[in-house]
Formats: sequence, structure tokens, C-alpha cells
Amino acid sequence: MYLLGYDVGSSSIKAALVDAHSGNVTDSVKFPDNEMGIKAIHPGWAEQDPEIWWDNVCRATRLLLQRNNHIDPADIKGIGIAYQMHGLVLIDKDHHVLRPSIIWCDSRAVDIGNKAFTELGEDRCLRHLMNSPGNFTASKLKWVQDNEPGIYEKAYKFLLPGDFIAMKITGEVSTTLSGLSEGIFWDFKTNEVAKFLLDHFKIDKDLIPEIIQTFSIQGELIGESAAVLGLKEGTPVTYRAGDQPNNALSLNVLHPGEVAASGGTSGVVYGIVDRPVFDQQSRVNGFAHVTHQPENPRLGILLCLNGSGIQYNWLKQNTGSDGITYAEMENIASLIPVGSENLRIIPFGNGSERIFNNRNLGAHIINLQFNIHNKAHLYRAALEGIAFSFVYGIEILKELGLDTSIIRAANDNLFQSEIFSTTVATLAGSQIEVVETTGAIGAAKAAGVAAGFFSTVSEALQNVEINRIYYPVNDSRRNQYLEAWQMWKTDLEYILT
Repeated sequence: MYLLGYDVGSSSIKAALVDAHSGNVTDSVKFPDNEMGIKAIHPGWAEQDPEIWWDNVCRATRLLLQRNNHIDPADIKGIGIAYQMHGLVLIDKDHHVLRPSIIWCDSRAVDIGNKAFTELGEDRCLRHLMNSPGNFTASKLKWVQDNEPGIYEKAYKFLLPGDFIAMKITGEVSTTLSGLSEGIFWDFKTNEVAKFLLDHFKIDKDLIPEIIQTFSIQGELIGESAAVLGLKEGTPVTYRAGDQPNNALSLNVLHPGEVAASGGTSGVVYGIVDRPVFDQQSRVNGFAHVTHQPENPRLGILLCLNGSGIQYNWLKQNTGSDGITYAEMENIASLIPVGSENLRIIPFGNGSERIFNNRNLGAHIINLQFNIHNKAHLYRAALEGIAFSFVYGIEILKELGLDTSIIRAANDNLFQSEIFSTTVATLAGSQIEVVETTGAIGAAKAAGVAAGFFSTVSEALQNVEINRIYYPVNDSRRNQYLEAWQMWKTDLEYILT
């Protein structure tokens, strides 16, 4: 018996098969090979067609089954879905998409969220929502209401990206408490949909889908979708969660005091607490974790850096030779000393950044010297700049009382880089534990809980193993890291003024 997991990102779709009894990974794939495009018809906008996500889910599934043609699709007993957070999908009564999805890094709704934060009262928002309405899904829905009233009037329900994929699989329209909290639709004080926010935005509560449990039978695969996926009709969807809570689950980060991190298109540090924690400046954000229950709170405090891996990928595409790999870039960068000989890169070029009150700073290359610096310096400075931004954010988490002495990360992103990971470990004073897993693998394992193969979430994740640990540098190089970090912070503070 097997479990199937998806991770629906903004760059690619990952799919994984896991043995339902042992929890061992059978195989995993990513599709497409090249990253999915993001449309930005205006500065600060970012949109994707949800039907492209679905098409790539189908292609990834067929590829996975083709590579494992000894497996009978009837032996797949549960499907788990992880997905890019904060996106907005609008559908009509026939379940047709009304407009492209406004995805996580789109910043058009910043002013709407900031205005609501002031008008509703900052303290009220933080205590009830754990966040400013900011640039999250609720504010994006209000933007559509204000700017595209014809589309808004046709809307039957709004969905998060994972809700859309679940709908395509099962034909049913639903969402989760965790998902609503990430869209800033959930009131943690009253443990219900945030009516005061909906009333302020004049959003009809009927637009909210049915709320179901994160771990539950969420519907079964319908015939039409079974045909294009290559799976057996009736296969149940048994788990759904946003990518960052799911990433933490994948790393077996489930309990208060534990911290997860990822360094994909965006960079994230995500800590678990058992009580509401919020930042008065809303630089970090709190959501319901996958294991959250009102009577037993498990909340995720999320630090997000939009300008992260996307910057390193930009360098790869625009300065690397055809076919260059990240491993080859790492080898080239390793020839350059710590500090990149005073070349510094500020990586914030992917929309508004929450840690700077939703300002869009843009990316900056600082102190480029034509007679000194080359491509290798750019690669190292890019990795260091992203690492410095992580450390900058980790300092905010420490101010809120989170313990970041141990951070657990997956081995499918920036944490594969020794330059990046050692820089973060040294400056944050953290031990970074790298686990061989992905969000799709975690989603597959989590699907086994409601499917009846594991009695608890902890049991589903029991065989997660650490395969590498990065420790802080404590030799003579430490001063080099500190000096480079201080210079980078000085540059950032200048840009912020």
C-alpha cells in the first residue's frame, strides 16, 4: 500500500510516493524541469493560472506512475496536498476559475491591508488575527472587490491554491482552519471566522468554503480527474496544508519550541508555540499549525523573506553558462573568501517584504569593483546576502522569545549550500540539522493518518532522520563573518532610511 503527496509550489510541482506501512520513500519527482512562469503585468504584481498548476500535477503524477509501473494505482490509499500559501483563487458556481490567481508574492493589496490595520485597530488585529491584514488573501480579495467588481460579483467561493487542487481531484469545494488563518480570515479569540474583518471589508461570508479538518477524509477522486491523473477513482484526499506548516511537519517539527526553515523561492523560518505570539510591527506572522486545536493550541510563527532563492536562481539564469548547476555554482563560490572581498548583495527584489513593513526595497549590488570581482564573487555574495537576511529575521524571532539554537531544514533547497548554511549557523548561533525530505514526502506521510495507517502525526514522522549538521564557526574565521555581516547591515540601514 502507498500514499501519494503533492507540493504545489509557485516554481514547480513535486509529487512523492511513500510506503504506507514503513513510511519509507518509494520515489519522488518534480515537474516541470524549468520553473513555472509568474506574470507581472504591473510592478509588484504576481499571478499564475491555477489550471497550469493542475496540468502540472497531472503530468507529475503520470511521470511518477510511469517510473514505478510495478505499482497498481489501486494500491494508493491516500493523497496529501501541500501548497503555496496566501494565494487567491476565485471560482464561479460551475467551479470555473474567474481570473488568474493572485499569488503569495503579489504586493498590490499592501495599502488595503495597512489601512484596515489602522482602522480596525492594531491591537485588536494582533490579538484576534495574530497579524495585520497586510498583504494576505483577505486583502487580495478586497482588492478584487474594489477593482474588478464584475469578477467579484460572479464569485461563488474563494479558494487557496491547495483548496483548488483538492477541488479538481474531488469535485468538492472546501478549506481548512489552518488555511483560513493563513489568509487572515480566522479569529483566534473567538475560534471562528473573523466576522469583524469581513464586515470591515464588506466581504460576504458565503464566499468562504466549507471548513474541514486538516487530517480527514476530504473527498474522493472523481472519475474525470482519475482518468487524467492515472489514478483509481475513489482514492481519498486525507490531508491538506500550506507549504510552510507542511514543511515543518515534514521535518517532524510539531511541538512548542521546535523550529523549521526552508530556503526555496522565498526564505522561511517557522517556530512552533503554544500560545498567541505576535510582533507589534507585524514583521513576522502567526498562523494555525497543522496540529492546532483550539483546546490545545499549536501556532506557527513565520518569518518570510520574499527575496531569497529567487535571487540566486536569477543569477543562475542570467550569469551562469548554459546548464550550470547549483552545485557547480557552490564550487565556484567556495574559491572566494568569507565576505566576498567586500562585494555585498541585498536580496530583496521579489515584492514587498513583511519584515520592512511591506516595503519593496528592490535588490542591490553594492561595491562592485571591475578590477577585483568576477562571477565567483557574485555567487558567494548572493549566498551570503540571503544568509544575512535570514539572520536579520532570526534576530526578530529571538526578540519574541523563540529559541533558534536548533533549526531543522530540508535538503532540497538553499540549505544544500555549505556557504549559506555555515553563514547562518555562525551568525545566528544555531545548529542547523538537515533532513533528507521534501514537502511532497511530508504530505504523503501525513495523508497516512486519516487514511488509517498511522495513529498519530508523530508516528507518521517517526523515521525522519538527520543526515547533516552545520555548526557555528568558532575559529579565526568567525571575525570575518561578523565583519561582513556588520557591513551588510550598514548597507541595509542606509537603504531603509
